[in-house]
Amino acid sequence: MMNARGLTRRSLLATLGWGALSGIPAGAFAQNSYPDRPIRIIVPFAAGGAVDVMARIVADKLGEAWKQPVIVDNRVGASGNIGAEAVARAEPDGYTLLIAPPGPIAINQHLFAGLRFDPAAFVPVTIIAGGPNILVTRPGLAANVAELIALARAQPGKLTYGSPGKGSTPHLSAELLKSLSGTEMTHVPYKSVPEAMRDVMSGQVDLTFGTQVDAFALIQSGRLQALGTGGTARSPLLSDVPTIAETLPGFVSTVWYGAVAPPRTPTPIVEKLSTAVSSLLRESGSMARVQALQSMPILNSPAEAAAFIAAESERWRRAILAAGLKPE
Repeated sequence: MMNARGLTRRSLLATLGWGALSGIPAGAFAQNSYPDRPIRIIVPFAAGGAVDVMARIVADKLGEAWKQPVIVDNRVGASGNIGAEAVARAEPDGYTLLIAPPGPIAINQHLFAGLRFDPAAFVPVTIIAGGPNILVTRPGLAANVAELIALARAQPGKLTYGSPGKGSTPHLSAELLKSLSGTEMTHVPYKSVPEAMRDVMSGQVDLTFGTQVDAFALIQSGRLQALGTGGTARSPLLSDVPTIAETLPGFVSTVWYGAVAPPRTPTPIVEKLSTAVSSLLRESGSMARVQALQSMPILNSPAEAAAFIAAESERWRRAILAAGLKPE
């Protein structure tokens, strides 16, 4: 027969839960067992592109290490906003992640009115990798950035640049180039960077910006001419190509691939994810797959990723203002 003291304690346990009595935070048991079911990585762009391939590298390694399925889910549309919104609305339990380039994480809030999610509320996990955007032209258009600027100044609006649409880093890179150089060029939108590059090669448009994975082979084959890179230092892959900042101080344009979790995801889960991704992608086989995308691994901590994203968002906000672009 149970005494009153034992009955009281059992009643309290049933009413409040063992975690409440022992001081263990709510959700701690779920965090300790994480992950115990499949994880979904949402990529807000089409399969086959660089961000999709990067996400699949992460998914493969996490799945192997954690013995859980890690599924890549491509949610395409609205410059990445559809996929990003799905993550923003997901449960903050570590089972849904977003892997994306700068747009949905750091840029789109400055270009699109009425977003139904706040990119600043995402919880950064890590910046996986990145590299400079490359300014490319058809061969023979100009010998260097200074000569290109002189051509643009001599005939305002005549030079054309292609991009995969408003708010993409190629579009904003060209707008930043125009703003810093005081030139006018005409925008020709495309559905993708490869389409824009194809028309640069054929002479339909004069120039575009692309990532190293988009442009490297075409530059090496001589079908495109690289005039400058968008990093703060010369790219190890294109060491003979100067940075644009060597001609236009202050010009920086990079592409990076960030992993973020839904708002309010608990810190222990975020840290476990960040540590796992960083350690797994530092393995030689994984590193080779990342570098095959002409990207350099970054793999920083959640705090470092948060500071990086905030700085990128502010830099592009200023560039958008300088270019006279307004949210629509």
